[in-house]
Amino acid sequence: MYKRIDRNANRLKRRYRIRKIVSGTAERPRLAVFRSLNNISVQLIDDIKGHTLLSASTIDKELKSEVKNGSNVEAAKLVGKKIAERALAKGMKVVVFDRGGYLYTGRVKALADAAREAGLEF
Repeated sequence: MYKRIDRNANRLKRRYRIRKIVSGTAERPRLAVFRSLNNISVQLIDDIKGHTLLSASTIDKELKSEVKNGSNVEAAKLVGKKIAERALAKGMKVVVFDRGGYLYTGRVKALADAAREAGLEF
């Protein structure tokens, strides 16, 4: 009998496996990526206090006018560049990258590369 693969369940397994290892602090926050069908968002998180320090998304007012389609590589590059600008303005240069269980290709890779080019280190 054919069994349907639950891709989201597999992603969540990868996510929890990664989260056992990756943790953010105030000095070195966790750069967490969330990718939906229509948008992409990223947060800088201090896991010790449980606070979100910064965020950027294709839904933000600043980026919404620049982005035609929030679910493509160009939108991911803009979000990566924007989070890096905001982090550098707050004095955060080094982060820990958390891909959220998503494979490191396409939009996730474009976001990470754009953040690195804009000055974040991970």
